Amino acid sequence: MLVYGADGFKMARISTREQILQEADQLFYEGGFEGTSFADIAAAVGISRGNFYYHFKTKDEILDGVISRRMEATRAMLDAWAAENDSPAERIVSFIRILIDNRTKIMDFGCPVGTLSSELAKLDHAAQERAADIFGLFRDWLAGQFRALGQEERADELALHLLGRSQGVAVMATAFRDESFVRSEVDALEARVQALCLAPSNHQPEEN
Repeated sequence: MLVYGADGFKMARISTREQILQEADQLFYEGGFEGTSFADIAAAVGISRGNFYYHFKTKDEILDGVISRRMEATRAMLDAWAAENDSPAERIVSFIRILIDNRTKIMDFGCPVGTLSSELAKLDHAAQERAADIFGLFRDWLAGQFRALGQEERADELALHLLGRSQGVAVMATAFRDESFVRSEVDALEARVQALCLAPSNHQPEEN
């Protein structure tokens, strides 16, 4: 399928398989993995069931593809933040501001990483650990940024705390649909990062 940009020019051709994963990704996010059927995905793509089964035999195969797709997108996003921002503090703030950039969808459906991980855990699904690996990407990346800020000993602790706080904000945003709450929490998290920039480094340089 050819995709057209806003200016009307042709862009890259998307394979049927990729289109299925793209639509499934959105449906799993908005309606849940268990609540999404083959028919739902086929209808969203606009293909027959027979053509659908040519690409995927089971919904678990689609889930595996969706998780891989999200992993690739997360890595690309982390690489972009690293390229766009000179300081580790700015990079961490880029992570925090996901809550603002995606606030409308978060208030409607929650965090896509958190909701899928929670659902698969409840289902005791075999893909649960793979889905949680996306959190692992964020954790490792954030820990690296905190180390670059001089918080060597607390880097992983700070990364986990920020991940947990952001997930809590996402849950409350979905529950209350209060944009002002999201903005105030983002401001508080950004202030915390700035305070760490001013704090003494806990990394002691080696003696010559």
